[in-house]
Amino acid sequence: MLGEVSVMDYSKMEFKKVIERINELYKLSQERELTEEEKSEQKEIREYYIRVIKGNVKQQISGYKQNS
Repeated sequence: MLGEVSVMDYSKMEFKKVIERINELYKLSQERELTEEEKSEQKEIREYYIRVIKGNVKQQISGYKQNS
């Protein structure tokens, strides 16, 4: 189970696995209240996901501006 991964380890995971873990935590939260550890992990992994997506968008925009 990926629940033991710290925020520093997310960058070592395949991005697909990061998304799977986000979804897993979401589904758990719909079934029951998450533990404090799970809530903390959910917050960290969501923040990591957002940072990666923002970085990708910035790179795409930067590449587009250079090619214009």
